[in-house]
Amino acid sequence: MPKNGLKMTVAALALVALAGCGSSKGDRALSGAGIGAAGGAVGGALLGSPATGAALGAAAGAATGALTNENDIDLGKPIWRR
Repeated sequence: MPKNGLKMTVAALALVALAGCGSSKGDRALSGAGIGAAGGAVGGALLGSPATGAALGAAAGAATGALTNENDIDLGKPIWRR
């Protein structure tokens, strides 16, 4: 696997883990979208298209946050609820 592919895989796994912030589905989707957008923009910049990476990352993060529950992944209250 090329170095960029490995970096993208590691980043994607980290984003999935971090999408677990919050206890409600809305909080989890929102935090997942933010984290996914940031990670996707970085990954997209490495591959030449930060905007596309951010859009795909946000979609993947939001979906991951909305489709998991706090028993699957729980990183505590999101910063806007503390």
